[in-house]
Amino acid sequence: MTVQNAQDTSEFWLYGYGQDHRGTPEAPGRVVTLIERSYWEQLKDKDGHASAPDRVWGVAYRIIPEKVAEVKEYLDIREINGYSIHYAPFQPADGSPSINTLVYIGTPENDQFVGPQDPQELAEHIARSQGPSGPNIDYLLNLEEALNELAPDSGDVHIHDLARRVRELQSSGKVAHLNPTPTTHQQKHSTEEAEEIEDPSP
Repeated sequence: MTVQNAQDTSEFWLYGYGQDHRGTPEAPGRVVTLIERSYWEQLKDKDGHASAPDRVWGVAYRIIPEKVAEVKEYLDIREINGYSIHYAPFQPADGSPSINTLVYIGTPENDQFVGPQDPQELAEHIARSQGPSGPNIDYLLNLEEALNELAPDSGDVHIHDLARRVRELQSSGKVAHLNPTPTTHQQKHSTEEAEEIEDPSP
């Protein structure tokens, strides 16, 4: 199902939690994705996320009517490969009524889906990956900063641990010796990246 075929309303809300272009097909970057709760439950005792809260913190964007067609077309190109479309309740932090939002859920069958990975190996991979939108390090550190600002109670130990490991690599001078990825490739879609698991929404 594409966004174009999804609920056809005059406006819609989009739940956002990531961005793209942080690697190349030859050396893909790592970004977060949402997965089905049933799959996450199978991983809870394997990937160090067992203590993570059963929720995801993010931002909901209201797409105004005059931009709906343009945004839906863009999302179908950018996100549809390897994702399935869901509508899920978004609960604003201020306690106001929940909003029905469109969200993309990652599928383990996607070739770009990575799954659990050793934290240090993952940190080193992030440290050496870069693409048309910049270094993968920036994506990770910006994500950590956004979590700290928007959701200080998110309890996302995994992201904070990865950021700490990457900073240690930077301060030790090891980043320059990790064979950086080339930057000449003009990547077009987020489907060229590999996704790192993030906890599912409630």
